[in-house]
Amino acid sequence: MISKSQIKLITSLKQKKYRLLHNLFVVEGIKTIKELLKSNLELHILYTTESFNIDAKYEVLISEKDLKRISFLTTPNTALAVFKIPASKSVEENGIVVALDDVRDPGNLGTIIRLCDWFDITELVCSKATVDCYNPKVIQATMGSITRVNISYVDLTAYIEQSKQPVFGAFMEGENVYTKQLSQKGILVMGNEANGISKDIESLVSNKISIPRFGDLQATESLNVATATAILLSEFKRG
Repeated sequence: MISKSQIKLITSLKQKKYRLLHNLFVVEGIKTIKELLKSNLELHILYTTESFNIDAKYEVLISEKDLKRISFLTTPNTALAVFKIPASKSVEENGIVVALDDVRDPGNLGTIIRLCDWFDITELVCSKATVDCYNPKVIQATMGSITRVNISYVDLTAYIEQSKQPVFGAFMEGENVYTKQLSQKGILVMGNEANGISKDIESLVSNKISIPRFGDLQATESLNVATATAILLSEFKRG
């Protein structure tokens, strides 16, 4: 059985202000929950219709009906977990640091976190206007990769200004990434879905790079930011 106060707490965690207030976030999906249980993240409570065989003080067996009442999904899985938001860590500039300038779509951020994990990028730096990485849709899209990437929310302009690393930025009019000599250390800035990299950040970019369009029509306006990130990280790792 789940109480009204527990339901109220969980449903409040859809909103960033309550995630910050309670220092908690929601995870759904068996695979993702198991990934997080294996990590250093601290479990607050697990509601499930099937036992995970973990410490009983953290596990609450509930009915499918109750799970539907607390789930953020249209079709609920068999479990919902609440984890504690970990303390933030400082950024370590080893290799490539991915920086996001106002990326707003949860699916894009979740995919970029997975890409960082895939390409062994350990540091992801986000502007304060970038979507919260503990948004339930972001967590779902990361499929557990959030446990292996250090994500920092910073004043992005100030961060880049104080860094001594070369700064690469994705622009339509930049140098062809396939012929550009790429560094194995530096900051790769990816911009907002609609507006790209802001003017303030653009002024700090020392290396503008682009992914060339192929074909005769050249009709596609732009690439999705997560797709572009995948292509650029692949090129940085080829070097």
